[in-house]
Amino acid sequence: MSNSLFRTKKISSILSEGGDDPHAGTGLKRVLTAKDLTFFGIAAILGAGSFSSLGFAVFHGGPGVILLFVITGIACAFTALCYSEFASRIPVAGSAYTYAYASFGELFAWVIGWALIMEYSIGNIYVAYSWSDYFTSLMSKMHVHIPEYLSTSYMEAKHAIGGGSTNEEVLAAWNQAPVAGGLRIIFDLPALVINVLITYLVYRGIKESRNFSNVMVMLKIAVVALIIIVGGYLVFANGLTPNWTPANDQGVRSFMPNGFSGVMLAVASVFFAYIGFDAVSVLAEESKNPQRDLPKGMIFSLVICTVIYILLTLVLTGAANYKKFDGIGDPLAFIFEPQNLNVGWMQFLVAFVAVVAMTSVLLVFQMGQPRIWMSMSRDGLMPPVFQKIHPKYKTPSFSTIVTGLVVGVPILFTDKTFVLDFTSIATLFAFVLVCGGVLLIPPKDKVAGRFHLPYVNGQFIFPLIVTGSIIMAHALSKTYFSDIFNFDFNSTEEYRNGKKSFMDLAIPNISLIIFWSSAVLLSVFAVIKKYSLIPLMGVITCMYLLTGMSKSNWVWFIGWLILGVVIYFLYGFKKSKLAWKG
Repeated sequence: MSNSLFRTKKISSILSEGGDDPHAGTGLKRVLTAKDLTFFGIAAILGAGSFSSLGFAVFHGGPGVILLFVITGIACAFTALCYSEFASRIPVAGSAYTYAYASFGELFAWVIGWALIMEYSIGNIYVAYSWSDYFTSLMSKMHVHIPEYLSTSYMEAKHAIGGGSTNEEVLAAWNQAPVAGGLRIIFDLPALVINVLITYLVYRGIKESRNFSNVMVMLKIAVVALIIIVGGYLVFANGLTPNWTPANDQGVRSFMPNGFSGVMLAVASVFFAYIGFDAVSVLAEESKNPQRDLPKGMIFSLVICTVIYILLTLVLTGAANYKKFDGIGDPLAFIFEPQNLNVGWMQFLVAFVAVVAMTSVLLVFQMGQPRIWMSMSRDGLMPPVFQKIHPKYKTPSFSTIVTGLVVGVPILFTDKTFVLDFTSIATLFAFVLVCGGVLLIPPKDKVAGRFHLPYVNGQFIFPLIVTGSIIMAHALSKTYFSDIFNFDFNSTEEYRNGKKSFMDLAIPNISLIIFWSSAVLLSVFAVIKKYSLIPLMGVITCMYLLTGMSKSNWVWFIGWLILGVVIYFLYGFKKSKLAWKG
């Protein structure tokens, strides 16, 4: 019996267990092409990020948030290449969980699988909320009114009352809600309904899901292109280009009115826009040629969506001053309202397409989670019932139903802000481990028709990049590094006024200390081990994005991981198939 927490699975074993034989009758149905996978990637990336969280990002970072999209796009590009390398070697369902099992070992694999629940299942809660917002708005434009207490989450209404909010819709939900047993009946009915419908569609089969997704993606891209063309034209025609250099609180015009620190405040919102491209790798066992097509699907969808996000951000920040986006959950429709560009028909069109766009995101995420649970069940880390395949539909039926419950039940007692922060940090953590995992797997020979991650010797290049970054940081701010190690916050106004605690202010410093220490340590290993540059850059760029996470992000994430580790030791460690192999 193997008792190691870091026992790894051989790639040959993973392939033999993962239904790699396309002629086997017991596996998933292989129907997806490179085009389908690219469309699934676009369906996941171009949705709630562009139609909802983009407004929060613009408010914090101003036009300068474009830089964050570029940084995040680069980080995701390195990560996508690493995912592609793993997907080429291990073309089975499971995504980052399976890749970690082959590189870091079982404990890390479980931790990633546990973290991915936050990306797919909990992330879908945010998308369901956003879908509900746009659906309710669309219905109101068609003169169909859904009561506020049936289109608002209970926690959102409760927090609004406690925080003195002036949001009339949320206040109406609290004040007009029926009361039963002293409890106000407030819940988001549209979010619950769409979750049930998407769960049913995913349960029925991959072919039905594919056809539905492809139609929605084509419609979505067409309308997003129209938004960019119409909005971009009006920005120049109405002489609104000065909005790209707005005045800050001191009256100084700048591309980054709140500085780069303000841009970094938008990390969770911007990164949420990108989560989902990795969901393509979960569909490996339903791809006709996964070693060739999975990498194409991830990389193509990532490049297309990065360009779209940059153009959308330019249109948004040109159409209206960035400060106007405070609390705006429908930014693409907002810029066409009378006080901005004043194009009524575009408001309706955007509201309609937003419903379509976020339906496709729900679909892809809802497909991803069951397949990860199926892979974990195969390894003995979850009960056997999670790997059950429906005899007719060839889908992981039980896992799909459980996913619907995991998304649906929390809709009754969470809110959007919590879910957004919770999801982004978990995904970044998984990305760091995937890129690091590529460094640990042995090199392979090139095989025609399969993706092969180019090897660029990082022995000297990576240390030079890190050294150059340290010199640049010091040149831009002579006190940069001394400020990182300064934990005396008594002179800080936010600390003296009690607006932020010691840990609120200390967490960014601690994150940066860990980041720079890791960069130096990785440089040493790069020299010794001659590591490849691409995965090294993937690790370090994703780690840098993690430095933008707040105290609450880390507290909830660490708590979630501790819970996951406890469950692993209670069940997975003893039930693992590797535990019974000598």
